[in-house]
Formats: sequence, structure tokens, C-alpha cells
Amino acid sequence: MNAELISVGSELLLGQIVNTNAAFLSQELALLGVNVFYQTTVGDNGQRLTSALELANSRSDLIIITGGLGPTKDDLTKETVASFVNSKLVHHEESLHNIESYFQKRNRPMSENNRKQALVIEGSHVLHNYFGMAPGMIVSLNDTKIVMLPGPPQEMKPMFTNELVPQLVNMMGEQTSITSRVLRFFGIGESQLETDLLDLIESQTNPTIAPLANEGEVTLRLTVKHADPMEQKRLLDETEEQITKRVGQYLYGYGETSLMEQLFLQLQEKHCTIATAESFTGGKFSGMLTAFPGSSAIYRGGFVSYATDVKEKVLGVSNELIRTYGVISHQCAIEMAQRTKEQCGSDIAISFTGVAGPTKQEGKEPGTIFIGVCGLTPEPMAYKLNLAGNRAAITDRAIKYGCFYLLNEMKRWNMKE
Repeated sequence: MNAELISVGSELLLGQIVNTNAAFLSQELALLGVNVFYQTTVGDNGQRLTSALELANSRSDLIIITGGLGPTKDDLTKETVASFVNSKLVHHEESLHNIESYFQKRNRPMSENNRKQALVIEGSHVLHNYFGMAPGMIVSLNDTKIVMLPGPPQEMKPMFTNELVPQLVNMMGEQTSITSRVLRFFGIGESQLETDLLDLIESQTNPTIAPLANEGEVTLRLTVKHADPMEQKRLLDETEEQITKRVGQYLYGYGETSLMEQLFLQLQEKHCTIATAESFTGGKFSGMLTAFPGSSAIYRGGFVSYATDVKEKVLGVSNELIRTYGVISHQCAIEMAQRTKEQCGSDIAISFTGVAGPTKQEGKEPGTIFIGVCGLTPEPMAYKLNLAGNRAAITDRAIKYGCFYLLNEMKRWNMKE
């Protein structure tokens, strides 16, 4: 079954609300084995909705429309679909009774336009709305099924799950579900990742491999279609193994995780404490780390040593080192990490110093970053980065690199219990 989603509402086109309905429906339909090949957003306009329906009907077995079932004049979905399938609207008595009862219980007058919400297309299969007023519907046009669902997510989601899914399962008969596995990579660009895996991407049909770049990271979505869950897992495992043989050193997690979350979990697992010294990041690294419940067990404390004299007087970086090498240097990053580890009594420490921009500092270009790490190796280490972007982008990417460096070192390091 090939599906198309049509989201109705001018507020979607104006960017006043985010279309979360389409994301939810695509995910849920995939689990049922329904292919979603197209998504369309159309404003509150009957003519344009009719055009969208004509195109969808020419290429899809299932059309799901969300929105436009309300009581106001710009809610035109039912009227437009009724005209499209050459049918008429009639009152659904059960829905009308529920709407009337709603107003009676609240001792509020019911305006005439609320009766409009009880209208359904004659001959349609009605989907009950237990969390709102307007019912949904399923109508047939030749071999195409057209489904209408309410726009508010708190009404649409339970109607889809409880009312529509059983109908779809009956339509489809034997189910072949789609399952995805998302692999998350850092430290390699999208183009390089694709180059390293190009033959796999081009030859794979089940599972398919789709790369996607997002905020300095790259993800691979492996999607498999099979009726047997065990066979799905086998196919995904085999494909992942082929991928990790080539680029496994950049793989840091799965699904909707983040570098910071993976670092937090690794610190927890190894019973390892950490402390921080931050300059241009302004405490953002420690703020993100301590946002996780249970962080008090692994985070000892830290310093936001933004000014040079604070690095010297509070953190303890030597004046001679600063005069010789500057605060934006390998040497300063290492000493910041060392002094922090000593003062906080942590197992490891990480430091950030650099130029976030927009102007040069100590003759160094914006994006010149040094990250110091102390405690994971016999000798402290410092990493140099040359990052591009505005201040926020440079800061965010530096924090991700800090997490990535720590994760890589912790893979080779076992903390004594």
C-alpha cells in the first residue's frame, strides 16, 4: 500500500505551527509496512485542496488528510472531499449527540456552526473522536481510500491508533513491516562517509542505506522491510557490520541519542568522575552534562575561566606559560585541564580555550580551538581544531568534539572500580 499525506491549514504554510502530524503518521505507517511516498501541505482553500487530491489520487492507494474538520468557514476538508467523490454530507447522529452533550455538561450555548462538525460524507466509514468533536472518515474512490483525520494532534493521534490502524490492517491482510536503525557518526563529513560506503549504498535494496547530515554530524538510516522480526534484525546486523568495518571509528551511537548523552552514559558505566575548565564555551559543556539526571555522581565541578587573569589567579595557570604561549595554545589547554583535575579531585578533566569570533585574538583566526584532556592517558593531551561558522556554531561544534575525544579515549580505557 502506497500512501500520501495531505496536511491542510494555512497556519502550516505560514510557519505559525510545526507539522508534527506528518512526522507521526509517517513513522506509524512505516511500522505497518505502508510506504509514504509523498507529503503535501495545502492552505485552507477548496480549489487548491481539490488539485492536491487529483494528483494524490493518480499515484497513491491511500490518502490521509489531516486538518480542516473544524466548525469555521475556512474548514473545508469535508466539503471538498465530498465534492471530489461526488457525494453529499449528512449529519452523523452519534457525533451530533456527543457535541450537544459536551455543551450541555458545561452549561454553554452551542452555536449553529458546531453542528457542522457532526457532518460526514454519506456512505463513509466513521472514525469516532473520543478526544474532540469532529469525527474522522474513510471513503473509497475506485481503488483509492481517502481518510480524513482532525488536525489537533491530541485528537488525531488516538483516532489514528485506535480507530484507523485496525481498518488499515484489515485492508492490507498479511503485514510486512518496515523497521529502521539509525547509526550516528561524528568526525567524518557526509561526502566522505558516502564515498567510503558508495558501493554499499548503491547495491543495497533491503535494507536500504540513506545518509543524512545534521548539525555537524552524519547519520545513516538503515531501513529493512520483512514480515519476520528476526530476519529484520539479521539483515540490519549484517549491513551494520559491513559499514562498521569501514567507518566504525566514527560511530558513536544509535537512534535519537547525542554525543553528550553517550559521554554521560560512559562516565556512569565506568564510575568515572569529570571536571571542566571552560573559556569561550562559557560553561555550556558543563550545563549540558549536568542536565542529565544522576549527573551528580559523575560531575565534580568546574571553572568558567573566561578572562585571562581568572585562568591565572583562580585556575592556577602559570603567568610564565601565558606570557610565553598565550591562552589560546596547546600548552594552556593542557595546564587548564591539569589544574582543574587537581583542584576538583576528579578522575578526568577537559578544558576549552580558543577564539569563537568574530575577531582575531592573540593573532589567531576565529575558530582556532584547543581542547585539553587530562587523566585518560599517561600524559595529558591537547587537540587543535580549526572550525568555521558563527560564534554559536563554533561553540557547539567544539563541545561535540570534546565529547567525541573523550568517548574515543574511554573506549581504550578501563576505570578501576
